[in-house]
Amino acid sequence: MAAKSFEDIHRRLREIDIPESFDLLVAIASGGIIPGALLNERLRLPFNLLYINWRDADNEPRGPQPALLRAPDFDCDGQRVLLADDRVKTGATIKFAKHLLSAARDIKTFAINGSADYALFDEDCFRMPWRIAEKF
Repeated sequence: MAAKSFEDIHRRLREIDIPESFDLLVAIASGGIIPGALLNERLRLPFNLLYINWRDADNEPRGPQPALLRAPDFDCDGQRVLLADDRVKTGATIKFAKHLLSAARDIKTFAINGSADYALFDEDCFRMPWRIAEKF
């Protein structure tokens, strides 16, 4: 499975049109940490992590649904949230995260790859350039 290069991702991050304004950026940890940080280089928003896990190192589900690993330590009540992850495959993790953040006024999604409000790519899964392991 081929990986996208940092240059491919950086170019798309510079080119993507994000006309909306947001109050905070929330990255799903751990896969969304690097995409969220890269996106935040451009947007400069308060940056928070939402600790959810569902898939293992081989990208296989660990259980029947995503699990919250740590309670959020930020308030999203009435906020406009941009929710970032590396990939959206089935949408289960994003749906679970949106449920956890349901006090927000509005939630839009960002992904490096997959189906999101703002996505750099919408292709078959590919290895992210920051992954050290051979498997994702």
